[in-house]
Amino acid sequence: MRATQLLKSTVFAMGALSAFAMTVPQAAAEVQKHHFEVVGTWGFLENWKQFEKKFWTEQLPKASGGKLTANAKPYTELGLKGYEVMAGLKKGAYDGVHALTSYSAKASPALEGIDLAGVIQDFGVYHKAVDAYRPVIAREIADKYNAHLINIYPFPSQQLWCNLKDKSIKNVSLKDLAGMKIRTYSRTLGDFIEGLNASAVTIAFAEVVPALQKGVADCGITGTMPAYNAKWWQVVTHNIRVRVGYAATFTAMNMDTWKDLNSDTKDLIMSEGKKMEAGLWKFEQTLDQAGMDCNASGPCAKGEPGGMIPIIPSAEDNAMLKDIAKNVVLKRWASRCGEACVAEWNATIGKVIGVTRSEERRVGKECRSRW
Repeated sequence: MRATQLLKSTVFAMGALSAFAMTVPQAAAEVQKHHFEVVGTWGFLENWKQFEKKFWTEQLPKASGGKLTANAKPYTELGLKGYEVMAGLKKGAYDGVHALTSYSAKASPALEGIDLAGVIQDFGVYHKAVDAYRPVIAREIADKYNAHLINIYPFPSQQLWCNLKDKSIKNVSLKDLAGMKIRTYSRTLGDFIEGLNASAVTIAFAEVVPALQKGVADCGITGTMPAYNAKWWQVVTHNIRVRVGYAATFTAMNMDTWKDLNSDTKDLIMSEGKKMEAGLWKFEQTLDQAGMDCNASGPCAKGEPGGMIPIIPSAEDNAMLKDIAKNVVLKRWASRCGEACVAEWNATIGKVIGVTRSEERRVGKECRSRW
């Protein structure tokens, strides 16, 4: 009798344990325990606050049953500049980063290819271009920075913000920017600015407001909501709404760290990384317009509208933008990147934006494309 009861108790206990096991995600049960050191982007911007930070401190810990944790801090808290983070990742100073392709392009001109200034104006087209060019970005950060690509996502569209000192001015064209000093943060944006017959001035994001205030720069380029969050509206008068890029950003992990993880851990990180990426693309599309509204007359859920004068590009401005993109930006980048690099661009992004096969053979020398 006692033996029978003992057997029943044992079977019951085993069933209970089995049922409990079924409530734990299988992936989490196979994941290694690991604590990551991570560097994110700017701490006062939405990408960090709503996605990057939460990915490491909430999303991964929850998905892994608490096995994956991280000490994640943004550039601004660590005193780092965007140009520095990939060098640190390569050396193994930390395990993971969120970095801009444009800030990482010194070692790899191919990384510029996804954000060539003025080449892509439409957000949906840009998303397709990122998907097409993803294998190139993955290879380049692996080869040049000893890093594994997890995902790619944008910031709001990068636009021009100018201190014209008089808000009564309602008509401004791209031609009016000739001779002005314009803040840039990448070589391709510098090419665009020089195409305007203006002067490119490289200034760190945190230093732009005083630079605009003191006249060190007349205009600056940044994203729509970042301009509002950084209070550019306090020192500039006009927002010229040409889209010169989307500040492509990627999440990457040091390759040595990555190789130390088992396959289930890697699969979980990549799966959660895709969820983060999907959320960011959806979020940025609405944030782009919200940023323009907040910098102008509103509505603005984040606070007081900035009161800037919005300038909608004219047909002449759009024609000028396309001409600069084709004959200055693309041409200079092709020269930096080389024939093989340009061929990859033609076969990926070129197809997305409509470069013909006959033009593909000449694009390295002439950068001719069908707009």
